[in-house]
Amino acid sequence: MNHKMEVDARGLLCPKPVIQTKKAVDQLESGVVTTIVDNDTARENVIKYAKSQNYRYEVKQADGFYYIDIYKTEVMFDSEILPQTKPKLSEIVILVGKNTFGEGDETLGEVLIKGYFYTLTEMEPYPKSIMFVNSGVHLTIEGSPVLEYLRALESNGVEILSCGTCLDYYQVKEKLAAGGIGNMYAIVETMHKAKNTIRI
Repeated sequence: MNHKMEVDARGLLCPKPVIQTKKAVDQLESGVVTTIVDNDTARENVIKYAKSQNYRYEVKQADGFYYIDIYKTEVMFDSEILPQTKPKLSEIVILVGKNTFGEGDETLGEVLIKGYFYTLTEMEPYPKSIMFVNSGVHLTIEGSPVLEYLRALESNGVEILSCGTCLDYYQVKEKLAAGGIGNMYAIVETMHKAKNTIRI
């Protein structure tokens, strides 16, 4: 039996819109969950959740709000969304918490971080996912010294995610040049599923 549920996530900060949407979807055997949000970040995060679960979704805008319909029984068959099995990828996740490597001199840290990501492109298997939080998001935007390496990793199937809240905080979301925008729910979920998480 099909059901309909509505999640009013207006005014809620990341990752609450995604968490509430997931709870609603989990309650339905089949049907439609409509999540209402009032900002672009929440909209993108809910859409990302729908894609990650292979659910079909539709987005409508009215009166300044976004209405996201998620269809639990309908699966998306998109080659970019369905999981890709690549032998080059490991079960390792890397969490990057700043835009330099190590403690101490910042200039040295910038040299080391560039060397680190270059080395990642030269070693297999590649990590499954690289997530950037706090000042680490500066490495995924225009002008980053490691941008070419991140794009190379991404082209080989590595998931590159930058914290949306962090991009907003540093006011650099419009400069994102590699990977996609993630949220705390996606970051925690990815870390929990990983066999090993490396923090740098």
